[in-house]
Amino acid sequence: MLDDKDRALLRRMQADPSLTVPELAVLAGVTAGQAARRLDRMTDQGIIRGQTAVIDWARLGYPLQVSLRVTLDKAVPSAFDAFLAAAREVAEVLEIQTFLGRVDVRLVLVARDLQHYQMLYRDHILALPHIADIEALMDVAAVKSDERLPL
Repeated sequence: MLDDKDRALLRRMQADPSLTVPELAVLAGVTAGQAARRLDRMTDQGIIRGQTAVIDWARLGYPLQVSLRVTLDKAVPSAFDAFLAAAREVAEVLEIQTFLGRVDVRLVLVARDLQHYQMLYRDHILALPHIADIEALMDVAAVKSDERLPL
């Protein structure tokens, strides 16, 4: 599916997403036109889904990050969809993951301080529909945060 030139482009792009196509091409050993065509193909195939900025939320005044593990009331057939739709509306929720097993959903949210987190928890999180159980895990340190794979 991917050849060595595709992998070289992806490696360089992962290492520095701000590189231009001509810069990526030089580093991967292809022409700018070849690099553009390869990147377009990988985008069309869904291999490259986009580029994002990595935000330091603490520098923006949101130093608290909390992971919430949520178990839903599965007695209601629409519980899952209703919960996810409502959770998407909470601005401070940065990430929503779904699981198979005892925990159904994990929410990652940021807060300005403990008081702000308590307000979010009481007014927004506990108001989400169909929660059967919830566990909060406050992040202490990010030991590894890297989406790069060895290609």
